[in-house]
Amino acid sequence: MSTDNKVIERSVGSPEDFATLFDRHAVKVHRYAARRISPQVADDIVSETFLVAFDKRATFDVTVADALPWLLGIATTLLKQHARREAVAWKGMLAEIAAGVTPDAIELAGARMDAERSVKRITTALRRLSPGDRDVVLLYAWGDLDYAGISLALGIPVGTVRSRLNRARRLLRSALDIAIDKEIFHGRTDTASQRSI
Repeated sequence: MSTDNKVIERSVGSPEDFATLFDRHAVKVHRYAARRISPQVADDIVSETFLVAFDKRATFDVTVADALPWLLGIATTLLKQHARREAVAWKGMLAEIAAGVTPDAIELAGARMDAERSVKRITTALRRLSPGDRDVVLLYAWGDLDYAGISLALGIPVGTVRSRLNRARRLLRSALDIAIDKEIFHGRTDTASQRSI
């Protein structure tokens, strides 16, 4: 069985060989995209990813045996482009949505289970990360890439991957710790610990 780089090399002269790359990696690219966006849109992202990869196959670094980081890097770029287009499309609808939120709906949302609150906190914390930090976290967590793979996918040094992942972990842990403290003390400060200071 040929490595990805050999398949890509062959596909420059024999385009039909590129299908092997799709067969090997489409499921992983789809899983990564579907975790970041709806499964229906993920289908489009996968198609676009492989179209872009096919068009750029002659520029692939053939010293790298595994094409998955390259493909996930392309998918990440396409996801960002989709998010920008989506933001523009939804901008006009925000006022209408906000007008539809009633105080009762807000109270019901506050009564959700703790697990849902944690997911919301993590989502909020992820949104607060810089785009570069968020991409590193999601490629690590959902793309199942190691530091070297993320480095290849995003075209950044491994040291940058490490520092971004470390910074993101600290921010995510901090968001969860604050949330847990508020849950335990129901938003009140711990007066016993204040007295001991």
